[in-house]
Amino acid sequence: MNQEFYSGIGYDSHRLVEGRTLVLGGVSIPFEKGPEGHSDGDIIFHALTDALLGAAALGDIGQFFADSDERWKDAKSAIFLKHAVEEVRVRGYRIVNVDVTVVLEEPRLTPFRDRIRNSVATVLEIAVRRVSIKAKTAEGLGAVGEGRSTEAYAVAMIARSESSDE
Repeated sequence: MNQEFYSGIGYDSHRLVEGRTLVLGGVSIPFEKGPEGHSDGDIIFHALTDALLGAAALGDIGQFFADSDERWKDAKSAIFLKHAVEEVRVRGYRIVNVDVTVVLEEPRLTPFRDRIRNSVATVLEIAVRRVSIKAKTAEGLGAVGEGRSTEAYAVAMIARSESSDE
């Protein structure tokens, strides 16, 4: 049976402020700043949510979890990603792989990369080998380069059998 493949791109950014916990891919990272946001501000989970929803042409995170809705105030972003996983699976798709690039000046993510990959794989219910997490700096350029914000870019590949086409 032939497989059809679909890809989606996700992006998220948040200002970094004191007094918030930096959560990336469901992992708390020791740092003096964290993302300003309505939920926990996990840019990896937010970007992945958009990438999965986009791959299945289902819109974006805001259509399901508006930042004006008090139900999502300080919510763990794993809720959003789990919802996106369910939305694509109920339509007959399977997650092939995901690739994420985090852009931030500090802290360095290398010591946390394996924990983040495992956390993402657990939420997506896929093998860790199908999860790529990379970190880059902005080389001192812009708000990210000045340490005032952070960004994440995500790509998700999903597939389904041609016979399950809607």
